[in-house]
Amino acid sequence: MFLFGSLISAVDPVAVLAVFEEIQVNEILYIVVFGESLLNDAVTVVLYHLFESYTEMGLKNIIYQDVLAGLANFFVVALGGTVIGVIWGLATGFVTKFTNEVRVIEPIFIFVMAYLAYLNAEIFHMSGILA
Repeated sequence: MFLFGSLISAVDPVAVLAVFEEIQVNEILYIVVFGESLLNDAVTVVLYHLFESYTEMGLKNIIYQDVLAGLANFFVVALGGTVIGVIWGLATGFVTKFTNEVRVIEPIFIFVMAYLAYLNAEIFHMSGILA
């Protein structure tokens, strides 16, 4: 039951953000709602994997250390994805510093580097969404 709950707990604010753009709400409120949705997605992924492992273990076999490991896993995944994103962001800034002569490739570099940050985070089982 917890596994199903973790799946449906992710609330996608696309409709809310579309309404915000239509009525031109305060930009800070828009950014806060968008940022909350990113963190919500990361929490959903971690909870799903946590409850999936609990289901495989059997609910009667879960001990206190398993709950603490799940909590630690959440922070590792969230902070790890953020660190990977910052590293790739710095690398993107460094690379685009040298593309002044050929401005056509700058958007390509930015898109590719963002996608590489996502892939790198997913390879290391971190939050690609936060990266």
